Amino acid sequence: MKVKYIVITILAVALGGMIIYRITKNKSENEKEGDKKGKKPAVTVSGVVVKPQDFSNTISLSGSIDANEQIEIRSEVSGIVESISFTEGSQVSKGQVLLKVNDVELRAQLIQAKTKENLASENERRAKLLLQKEAISQEEYDISSADFRTMKAQTQLIQAQIGKTSIRAPFSGRIGLRNISPGTYVTPTTLIANLVSTNQLKITFSIPEKYASQIVKGSQINFTVPNVADKFTAKIYALEPAIEMTTRTMKIRALTENSNGKLLPGTFANIELALGNIQDAIIIPTEAVIPIQDGKKFSLPITVKPRK
Repeated sequence: MKVKYIVITILAVALGGMIIYRITKNKSENEKEGDKKGKKPAVTVSGVVVKPQDFSNTISLSGSIDANEQIEIRSEVSGIVESISFTEGSQVSKGQVLLKVNDVELRAQLIQAKTKENLASENERRAKLLLQKEAISQEEYDISSADFRTMKAQTQLIQAQIGKTSIRAPFSGRIGLRNISPGTYVTPTTLIANLVSTNQLKITFSIPEKYASQIVKGSQINFTVPNVADKFTAKIYALEPAIEMTTRTMKIRALTENSNGKLLPGTFANIELALGNIQDAIIIPTEAVIPIQDGKKFSLPITVKPRK
C-alpha cells in the first residue's frame, strides 16, 4: 500500500510540474509576440492651414436648348397644292411665300360677289336719291343700304380666303423637311413642314427652391453642350413666378446668340450658375471631410488662420 501511495504522489507531482512549465512557457511566448506587434511603423499625418477668402458660389444644373420661335406650317384652307416655293433646309425670310394652294374656285366666287356688290351699290345710290325726293320711306332706304354692306362684306371674305391660299413665313428662320409634293390635297390638319428660328436660342432649366431668392433677371450663365468644346454664355430674361409644387423647383429661361449655328434646338445643356460671392469663407478640402451618422467630421488636422 505504501508503494502505491508513493507512485501516485510521484505522478501527481510530475503532472503538476508539467502544467506549471507549460503555463510559464506560453506566458513567455505571448509576451514576446506582444513586443513584436507593438513595434508599428510611424503614421504620416498631413495638416492643412486654411484662412478666410472670397468664394464664388456656383451650382451645376442641367437644361435643354429650345428654339426662339418654332411652328408647324399648315394651310388654313383646303385645296390642291399648286406650287412650292421653298427648298428643304433653307433659310426663309418673314413674309416669303412658301407654297400656293389652287384658288380658281375662290376667284370665280369673288367675281360673282363683286357683281352682286356693284348691283347693291347701285340700288343703294338710287334709293338715296328717291329718299331725298321723299319718293320712298327711310325703311326702304335702310334695306338697300344693308344689302350693299352685306355684299361688300361677302366680297372681303372671299378676298381673305384667297389671301390664305398663299402660305407665307410668319418669321425668318430655317425651314425643315417638307411632307407634301405639288398636287397634294392639303387640309388644315396636313403638316407641311416645320419652321424654326435659330439665330437666338432659349435655355430652359430649373433650380431648387432654396436658391430662388438668389436669382436675378439679367444674370449671366455659362453652359456647354455634348460633343462641342466651346463654352457658351446666356442671359436670364424670364423667371417662372411660382415654385413647381411637385418638384419644388423654379423654372428659368435664358437667351443666347447662335449666329454661327453651332447650337441646335433640343440639345442637352450643362449649366453653371453663379449665385454670388461669399466673403471671408473658410474653404476646407473635400478629402478632409468624412460623412458620419450624425453629420460630418474632419479626417485631417485643420488649423484656421485668422485674418490679420
